[in-house]
Amino acid sequence: MITKIKLAVIKTGIFGLNAVYAVFKLLPSQRKVTMLSRQDNTPSDEFRMIKKGINLRDKSVKVVFLCHTLDGGVNSSIKDKVKYGFHMFTQMYHIATSQVVILDTYCMVVSILDHKKELKVIQMWHSMGTMKKFGYTALDTKEGSRSELAYAMKMHRNYDYIFASADSYKDHLAKGFNCDEKKILTMPLPRLDLLHSEKYARKVKDRIYEAYPALKDKPVILYCPTFRKEEEEFVRALKALTQAVDKEKYNFVVKLHPLSKARADGPALYADGFSSFEMLFAADYVVSDYSCIVYEAAVRGIPLYFYNFDMELYTDGRGLALDYEREVPGPVSGDAKAIIAAIESKEYDMEALKAFADKYVSPVRHATKDIVDFVFTLMKE
Repeated sequence: MITKIKLAVIKTGIFGLNAVYAVFKLLPSQRKVTMLSRQDNTPSDEFRMIKKGINLRDKSVKVVFLCHTLDGGVNSSIKDKVKYGFHMFTQMYHIATSQVVILDTYCMVVSILDHKKELKVIQMWHSMGTMKKFGYTALDTKEGSRSELAYAMKMHRNYDYIFASADSYKDHLAKGFNCDEKKILTMPLPRLDLLHSEKYARKVKDRIYEAYPALKDKPVILYCPTFRKEEEEFVRALKALTQAVDKEKYNFVVKLHPLSKARADGPALYADGFSSFEMLFAADYVVSDYSCIVYEAAVRGIPLYFYNFDMELYTDGRGLALDYEREVPGPVSGDAKAIIAAIESKEYDMEALKAFADKYVSPVRHATKDIVDFVFTLMKE
């Protein structure tokens, strides 16, 4: 529970930041698009794809990347908080002088500040779809935010538009962001273009095979679990899955969330240097749980298997955004041996997989262009 004193400090801090921001707002707006992220310290491929599309169309438009992580959030170190505090002033300057802001995660200054009326803010959420409840639908759960803090910090406020990969989960996003569904536009992320690109697929696969040539010799089972704040049970489940794989028949690759510290005994490959997304292009089977990478794997037509060993955590705790066992297109089990047995059976409903992909990711072939075109409708000369 947040005390009245803490709430007063937050309100005072917001007032102070708005006072500073009022000075920045005196500066004229430029033909500029600012892209913000706390996902990584470098721009994502998707940010770069949008920038390239914008500059191919009009080189005079300035595109600024502001990417800075704050691992741990409110629990991060004092040093990291101070560094991020200085970064916030840079964000404030560029937001105040931009016509369009695009972000792929929560950004404090976007939500708490009073912006120019002409500024347009696009929330291009970082996952292709929703699986777990998030934002306002996860308030006061074990893995969610405290409701008092969320409302005090105006979490996910000030968005003019929010992108969804398909109509089918607009309601999930509207509830998670606590906004009117009219703000949500069906606009799949630029990575959809990469998922459809065989040129990109060959390029990434060649890089993977160069780094790990053994992956060419046997089918690859790729395990991409979601992140858990408490990993004790997960480590046991990871160990069970690792031991269940017949290494004579399959390569077993584990791609953990960047914040995860888990490891398991056995000949699992962690493929350092490659993201989960990149590893999809070398995968023959994907095992996951509640991670949104399942939508990307489905678009690629990779058979999906759902290892839900801690399902009660999500049914009784944080919660899921869809009817899990009815919606997901592959075998579901909390038993590692059953998951591997399903893979070895070679039986799979590929039609159900395609229906799942088409329902949750609109099958467009020009996702980046659609976003760039939309950004230009918001720009002024």
